[in-house]
Amino acid sequence: MDGFVGRTRELDLLNGMLGRVTRGGRAGRPGRALLMRGRRRVGKSRLVEEFVERADVPHLFFTASAQPTVAADLELFVSAAAGSTLPGAALFAGQAPQSWDAALALLAAALPSDRPSVVVLDEMPYLIATDPGFEGTLQKIFDRELSRRPVLLICIGSDLAMMEALNDYGRPFHQRATEMVVPPLSPHDVGEMLDLPAAEAFDAYLVTGGLPLILDEWSLGGSLHDYLASAVTDPTSALLVSGERALAAEFPPQSQAALVLRAIGSGERTFSSIARAAGGMSQASLIRALRLLADKRIVDVVLPLSTQPSRETRYLIADPYLRFWLSFLGPWLPEIERGRGDLTLARITSSWTAWRGRAIEPVVRESLRRLPAGLLPEEAAVIGGYWTRTNDPEIDLVGADRAPVARSITFVGSIKWLEHGPFDTHDLGRLLLHRSRLPGADERTGLVAVSRSGRAVEGVTLLTPEDLLTAWGD
Repeated sequence: MDGFVGRTRELDLLNGMLGRVTRGGRAGRPGRALLMRGRRRVGKSRLVEEFVERADVPHLFFTASAQPTVAADLELFVSAAAGSTLPGAALFAGQAPQSWDAALALLAAALPSDRPSVVVLDEMPYLIATDPGFEGTLQKIFDRELSRRPVLLICIGSDLAMMEALNDYGRPFHQRATEMVVPPLSPHDVGEMLDLPAAEAFDAYLVTGGLPLILDEWSLGGSLHDYLASAVTDPTSALLVSGERALAAEFPPQSQAALVLRAIGSGERTFSSIARAAGGMSQASLIRALRLLADKRIVDVVLPLSTQPSRETRYLIADPYLRFWLSFLGPWLPEIERGRGDLTLARITSSWTAWRGRAIEPVVRESLRRLPAGLLPEEAAVIGGYWTRTNDPEIDLVGADRAPVARSITFVGSIKWLEHGPFDTHDLGRLLLHRSRLPGADERTGLVAVSRSGRAVEGVTLLTPEDLLTAWGD
């Protein structure tokens, strides 16, 4: 399978930056820096490896790990530099620099001055965690040495919040680097990669989150059941291993954040229910854990969307794959490891329709945000949902001019994601009732039905899986 379906845009951006390095810069400073971020297992490193291979220029690719000391990081860096294709790689032979200042000065001396090169620092947040001064040292060497050479410096990280903050005002790298976000493969990319129809492409996206490593294990045109039957019964499959490794890299297993994440993953969405599921955690501890999870972009914090303010906050797992893993795989790893993945598969099969109906909601909302103009009854600047404390009413889709407190509501909608259940008269009646109870909506507010199986009634704007998939196309 082609692991670069949907990565054309990213490769073009990288090639464009290397082209600017090749052409040179103002005042004799051709060097460029790029801060690349994206979720773990999304394929950032593989993307850059492919770019470097295609560029065919001298390069150093250094991947940091969670080393206990700066000395250990430096030893690994020197080893990688000595084995690189930089023309001055031999300068590192037998060297043992005692600081990053010395190591990066050696790197500058090893770079070519007459042709472009690429230096990659993968998992840079690990280097900063071990040596908080690394960021400032890199900035100093970049300003004094690297920017004067035709080199593209690519710094990669999976800690989204940290990588985003590196370019903030007051930080050493402020306005020195271009930022690039590598997203998971989209539902459109997933359908194209696996040769699946639209509805099945969304199913595959809900399970894999668009992570290339997991999709590589899915056979071309294969059904969801066939894939799960193979992956869930194999303790070494990427579907099982990726979630465990991603969480282990972020949190110790018994940390409060990990406990809270498991509670949300099990289906709890409110502050009080999460506190109970996390073992009666104190309010202060829960607030800290939720803030950490939100800062790391692992949990979304959402409010009802209407013309009236609300405090009915909900907490949702942001990543589709992690939602699936926490719901069906993480709690049952011991069962799978002792050879009873069949029990896990049966559990997924029996709960799939109900779980999918809830899990598809944020994906549908994001799809509607991306839709071309003209497919919705009226354009909306923001799209969310609406609920009350008792969930009566609970509305899947609300379009509005702003959030969280809107001035005007542009449409309300319902999601019905069943294989053999079209949007019907009963669904329409329920949507009309809920519209009448939504602050800011009235009988003129447009109605939208997002249905996997079409509709059996008029009076709504219908959107199908095929319509949604077009929102993710290039």
